[in-house]
Amino acid sequence: MQPKTIIAAVIVIVFIIFGATSFLESNLEYTDVTGAMKTHKKVQLKGLWNRDKEAKFDPKTSQFTFYLLDDNGKECKVVLDGAAPNNFEIATSVVVKGRYMEEGYFHATEVLTKCPSKYEAQADEIKRSV
Repeated sequence: MQPKTIIAAVIVIVFIIFGATSFLESNLEYTDVTGAMKTHKKVQLKGLWNRDKEAKFDPKTSQFTFYLLDDNGKECKVVLDGAAPNNFEIATSVVVKGRYMEEGYFHATEVLTKCPSKYEAQADEIKRSV
């Protein structure tokens, strides 16, 4: 075999391995708080921000902390490295990506918020008028 062919094959194999690894890391399963406690893999939790408990940003550690209620009503503390995401205060639901730590909290690497749509009110008005 020619050296150019071998080098090209090695490069293609490296890119395939890199692509597969990146895909597997970004493909996170949704679970609830109980499922996140059982597995220590990176997962996604969907739920609501528990507004009854304090949400705060600690400038000393650069961490934002809040409490999340999953769809089953189970609560967990969420710690995010960084500030609160935009529109966090008006979010209707929250998705956190990360892993549950042995210390008893969910360490989030990313927090996504779902905010109320300005079109939802218009759709309700249209339904009532029909």
